[in-house]
Amino acid sequence: MPDLFSDTLALRKPAVRSTGGVVAAQSRKAAQIGAAVLAAGGDCLDAVVAVGFALGVLEPWMSGPGGGGAMVLYRARENRTEVIDYGMRAPESLRVEDYPLVEGVASDIFPWARVKDDRNLQGPGSIAVPGVVAGMAEAHRRYARMPWKELLAPSVRLAGEGLLVDWFTTLMISSSAADLRRYAASAAAFLEDGLPPNPQWGIRSVVRLRQDALKATMAQLAEKGARDFYQGELAHSIAADVQAGGGALTTGDLGAFRAELREPLHIPYRGGMVHATPELTAGPTLAHALRLLQESLQPRGAPDATSFTACALALQAAYRERLNGMGDADGRRALGAEHLAPACTTHYSIVDRDGNMAAVTQTLLSTFGSKYVLPQSGIVMNNGIMWFDPTPGGPNSLAPGRRCLTNYTPVVAEAADGRRLAVGASGGRRILPAVMQMLSFVMDFGMDLDAAMRQPRLDASEGAIVIGNAKLPLEVREALRARFDYEEARSQAIPSKFAFPSAVLRDGDTNFGATEIGHPWSDVAAEG
Repeated sequence: MPDLFSDTLALRKPAVRSTGGVVAAQSRKAAQIGAAVLAAGGDCLDAVVAVGFALGVLEPWMSGPGGGGAMVLYRARENRTEVIDYGMRAPESLRVEDYPLVEGVASDIFPWARVKDDRNLQGPGSIAVPGVVAGMAEAHRRYARMPWKELLAPSVRLAGEGLLVDWFTTLMISSSAADLRRYAASAAAFLEDGLPPNPQWGIRSVVRLRQDALKATMAQLAEKGARDFYQGELAHSIAADVQAGGGALTTGDLGAFRAELREPLHIPYRGGMVHATPELTAGPTLAHALRLLQESLQPRGAPDATSFTACALALQAAYRERLNGMGDADGRRALGAEHLAPACTTHYSIVDRDGNMAAVTQTLLSTFGSKYVLPQSGIVMNNGIMWFDPTPGGPNSLAPGRRCLTNYTPVVAEAADGRRLAVGASGGRRILPAVMQMLSFVMDFGMDLDAAMRQPRLDASEGAIVIGNAKLPLEVREALRARFDYEEARSQAIPSKFAFPSAVLRDGDTNFGATEIGHPWSDVAAEG
């Protein structure tokens, strides 16, 4: 795979160690907010709420109140894991006849038949019922120690400061600028004279994009609580803006939404246990891949050509099964046709000083989701309708009220040696291979978190093609090239050929955190 990168560039993000709580996130500022909550006496779930809303302001192309997600929780005192599922749903008010098929193939990340005007891909017609606010509210209701308003205060402050423009901000906005400028509120929020903003060269020059509408929304959400988003003034504002643009979402759709408490998948692995999200996530496929890997791999020393080959074969077999059983036909089947490229997702992992842990993944689906910013509230809305096959008659075909299938797979695991790991990733279809390999590095090879995050990985989510990191040892790359349809790629921010994991690990009473080295904003913050 051709590139123009330096062959001598070296980057490193050492794992952070602490006897206090640790937060690993795709934004340093968000991680610091979570660590401050833990230092103030908050539970792991207090930090989950504060970080989740902060990320929606700091990286609005990835997640936010207009998206959905899921979290896996571990409660140390009860020695119990559970899942809060707040994935998006198609509105009950959606009419399938509003999505007529035309000649061609969809232009976004799924190879669906094309819908007239790309109504399922972007704009108000692509918006599913968002779940992030409900998910955060359920987490807060169950375990939080600190007031809701206090936990949302950092996101209100960040929105008031405006979105800081650096090179990565410019890059992310540029990737969607052609679509953002189709919608007046989106262009006003993220573009300058119809073009992406640019940071200035001056050492004291700071460029920020105003987020006044979002600040007011976050302040209202902090003051009035989550139900205002689904049943109150905010709900009416959201539905009115979507319908004014031609979308289907109603106040009834919002009012009916609930986050669901689910039993995790409990996956025995190498003398330990992996706890993953069930049903319409990548969790069932992870279970299949780990079962195959445990049967075929006899770990010795460090990962080698044999172990990476076994990993690729297990992933390919699990994906083949996954593609045969997609959709919400009975509410319990795994997804099928999925992201062919990294999409709009964020992941963060948290452990507190008491050993409570959380792995949280949230998404808008595509970068900037629907590309539609709600004019009144400033919220970037998802394009969850794109998850459905617009061709009628399949288990994942578009229909009112159906749950959206997803790629994310946050997990909490316990290794045979007693160490606990919370991990997940962003990166669309590439999330699962990254999570499985992080689990293998820790549970098969006994790596610490620093070594596991530094270990180069492969990706085997694109059918027959296996992508190997160019930093893998030569003998590994040669073995993969001999066995598979093989390509090489480097770790890079965009377009990424590998997912971006964020993880925390607890060993005894000591906590560790680490994030993907190639992500320019991701970082770890420790309490105190």
